[in-house]
Amino acid sequence: MTISKFAPDIDDPVALLHLVQECFAYMAPRIDPPSSMHQLTCDTIRRHARDHDVLTIGAPLEGCLFLTFFPDHIYLGKLAIAPRHRHQGHARALIEHARTIAANRGLAWLELQVRIELTENHRFFEKMGFVKVAETRHAGYDRPTSFTYRRPV
Repeated sequence: MTISKFAPDIDDPVALLHLVQECFAYMAPRIDPPSSMHQLTCDTIRRHARDHDVLTIGAPLEGCLFLTFFPDHIYLGKLAIAPRHRHQGHARALIEHARTIAANRGLAWLELQVRIELTENHRFFEKMGFVKVAETRHAGYDRPTSFTYRRPV
């Protein structure tokens, strides 16, 4: 398993965009509001990779993880593993790589959000050492729509 950083001036974001769209499609009938994945474009991928990081695994592309840097933590977003490569440790490898980056930068924790409806994702992240620390709601909703999870570095 080779983990790389997406290079926005060299790498083509189309495969990355298609991977996220394919991997997040199952959520559409299950979550409300719709996923922010629908705002993802080739330009937003390039911008995110320039301003933060996008990790990829495999060549050809087998998975990805978007990192957003904050003064005390890294936010993990858009974790996507191609269906034929699931259950092979790719997600774990990407998250551990992000943990190493956080440790090297002296950051205290990793953070992510999971939609309330995606209970299988709650279990996965809890098995990886993440702990639920908050409930959040999207603008315009009077009920929680996501859980925030953290894992110490």
